[in-house]
This record gives sequence, C-alpha cells and structure tokens, in this order.
Amino acid sequence: MNDRNPTAVAVSVVMIMCAVWRSGTPAAFGSEPSRPNVILILCDNLGYGDVGCFNPEAKQRTPRIDRMATEGMKFTDCYAAAAVCTPSRAALMTGCYPRRVGLDNTDPDGLVLRPVSQNGLNPKEITIAELLKGQGYATACIGKWHLGDQTPFLPTQQGFDYYLGIPYSDDMVAGKNRPEWPPLPLMENEKVIDAPVDRNLLTKRYTEQTIRFIEEHREGPFFIYLPHAMPGSTASPFASEAFRGKSANGPWGDSVEELDWSTGEILDALKRLDLDENTLVIWTNDNGAPAPDRRGGSNLPLKGNAYSVAEGGMRVPLIARWPGRIPAGTVCREVVTLMDMLPTLGRLAGADLPTDRVIDGHDIRPLMFAEPGATSPTGAFFYYYVNQIQAVRSGPWKLYLPQSGKKGEAGTLQLYNLVDDLRETKNLAGARADVVTRLERLLDRARVDLGETDRKGANVRPVGRFENPRPRVME
Repeated sequence: MNDRNPTAVAVSVVMIMCAVWRSGTPAAFGSEPSRPNVILILCDNLGYGDVGCFNPEAKQRTPRIDRMATEGMKFTDCYAAAAVCTPSRAALMTGCYPRRVGLDNTDPDGLVLRPVSQNGLNPKEITIAELLKGQGYATACIGKWHLGDQTPFLPTQQGFDYYLGIPYSDDMVAGKNRPEWPPLPLMENEKVIDAPVDRNLLTKRYTEQTIRFIEEHREGPFFIYLPHAMPGSTASPFASEAFRGKSANGPWGDSVEELDWSTGEILDALKRLDLDENTLVIWTNDNGAPAPDRRGGSNLPLKGNAYSVAEGGMRVPLIARWPGRIPAGTVCREVVTLMDMLPTLGRLAGADLPTDRVIDGHDIRPLMFAEPGATSPTGAFFYYYVNQIQAVRSGPWKLYLPQSGKKGEAGTLQLYNLVDDLRETKNLAGARADVVTRLERLLDRARVDLGETDRKGANVRPVGRFENPRPRVME
C-alpha cells in the first residue's frame, strides 16, 4: 500500500517542473555537474521557525536567508540525527547515526562532550573534509567544533587544512561549579590564540575569516565548514555592537539577524569573486531551539523543542543554493537528513564512498537537482534520544514508542501522518495497525544494527579516547 499523500506529491512535482521551466535551462539539471566549491553553514540551536522562509511569523528579520531560499531549494523535511549538538555534528561529519560512531552518550560527558574530555570523534572515522581533501579540495573549519578538544580530535586531525574557532559550546566556561574548565578558547589550528574569547565577536570574526579563505582559495576547489556558535547555548545569545538591541526579539533575535548578515556577506563575496555559479552553499542547523520562554527561539509550525525527539527538536531548516544547477524557488518535501551531506558532497567531488563501514546517509543529488520522479532514499529515520530509540519515521508516518519518565515523548503508542497532521494532533495508532506493525519491524532491525541503551548493535564503532587530556589554554 502506498502511504504517500498523492496531493502533496503532485504539488511538489508541479512546483519543481514550473521552476525548471522558468529557469530556461532544463538540460543543465540532467547533466553531470562539475566539482563545485562547497560552503556548509551550520547554525547552533536555531529554531525551525526562526527564519522567515520557514515561518512567515518569525520575530526577527532574515532577508538574506529568505532570498537564498528563493534562489535555491528549500527542504522542509530535513532531520538532524540528534536533538543536541555533539551527536548531531558527529552525524553530519561522518554520515552516520551518532550511536554508530560512539557519540550518542559518552561517559562521563553525558549528552554532549565537555571541556578536557578524554572522548572525541574517533580519528579512524572518515569525515566530509577527508573525502573532499582527497579530491584536491582546500578545506577549512571555521566555528564551533564540539567533537573533542584534545589534539587527536581537532579539525586539523580530521581532514581540515585550517581551523579557527571554539572547540566546544559557548556556555562551557569556567565557573563556581566547573573551576577546572579553562577560559573559553579561540583556537587557530591547534593553538589557542585568544582566551577568554569575546563571544559577541564570534559571528563577525568567523564571517571575515570565511571570506578571507574564499579569497585565498578562489582558484578552487575549496570546502568550508562554517559551524556558527550562535544563537548558541547561553541564556542570552551574543551579537556584535552593530546588531545588539536592533531586533524585535531581544538578544536571540539580534544574534539571528547577525547570522543573516553573515550569510549575505558570504553570498556577496562569491558574486564579487565570480564564484557564484561554481559554489554550492548549504545553510542549515544542528537541532531545534530550546523552549521559547527560555531564550526566545521558535520551532513553529512544528511541535516541541530542542533536546527531545519531537519534530521541533530534530527537524531542521535546510536550504541549498547553486545557481544554474539547483533550480531556483523550489521546495523539496521529501525526507532527507544531515547524514546525507557526506555521501552527497563526496559524490559531487568525485570521491568514492567508504565501502569498509556502514554509512547511514544517502546521496540526495537527484532531489537537489530536481530530477523528475526523484524520491527520498531514506526508507526509515530513527529518532534516538541519547542512546534510546523513541520514534521512527517512514514516508509520512511517525511512530512514537511508549516512554516512561519526563524525557519520553509519549506515554502510549502514538502514530501520526506528518503530511496531513504536522502538529501531531490526531493519533492514528488504533486506526492504522498495519502501519504500526510495519514501523515496529523497522525498529527491530535498527535495534540489531545500531543497538539501544545497553544492547550493543552489530555495526557500531568505538568512540575516540585520549588518556590524560589537558585544558586548551594560552601558551
């Protein structure tokens, strides 16, 4: 039985065909693309509803991000593989579920890696940067890393030629409860160059360095991973003086508006340097925003907030822009994930994907280039909360498993059709037992493959370990 909503599919196809017709170059999308420069922009804790192109009622102004959506493709059903930053970023970099690479829950860190931890992304994992560097790309990570602050785990050891940024979250600073933590360090490559760094200037500094790297490597190809630190994890997000107090949504809005400025500056630099039509820019986020009453972010029109498996916790905005290759003004409503970035970018660069390990992501070039009849390659997406599967999505259907305790999303089995019922208001578990049975079989397979809680999966790999970790401090 086909569970797809035929009306939604028809509308999506019509929108894509109209956009290709308007572009006047339909043949371009069927041909093999040349190797593009790639800029992957990742915001931190931004909400699905914090930008106008995903939520017309967003409280802050995001004209450049909105314009980017009109010049490219907007993905409405994109998922991070976790509802919190370390595991989400590990999945993005490796194309794998966090549990597969050992970063779903690390002892003694917990949900995310902490400063001076012995844990990190295993150097044996293959990152996007390593794939592209192998194809001759100059590679840079500029921003928040959060996959380990010890030398073997730093970006320069994971395929990046250059690194500028903070090694973990902006709120991980020394204090009464954490006197052993060092002042928040800004690192260049493997050296601390500023501590404590002025967090108000991070977005500005990252943007300027990104443009500088573009200018220095304009002959290409280059790959820039720009994981912003903002809106961030502190109760009151940071922004430079030009943006503080300027939005209609307090410090959160100020921070988001500076991120919008940053996106515009990068896009303008590409045009100025005549690189626009040979550069793929991807703009997205690591997980949903925390509850609005805590900081000011919004996940509307989705249900729920960050740090949960609700749609608002794990569905993230995604925009892809490549003039002349990605048809402008299009919307993709197929399920994709941030794990798809590694296989997609790797194939665009002409790299062979790893065959000695399981990769969970998929090549979504057919969707990105609006190929006729292209559908999601994701048969099932599993929502892990830390090390426990709490839900699964397949096609339009999302099944929540019964959970105990306040962290559970559901006290009973719950089934929703996310195409017809985005806010998850009508539980169809009783009416669609056939769908429940099918999704439960998918969950059983995931428990064998990936495992859950204390059950080890058949295809999981170890986290990176480094004995005797030391604080990152000025030398």
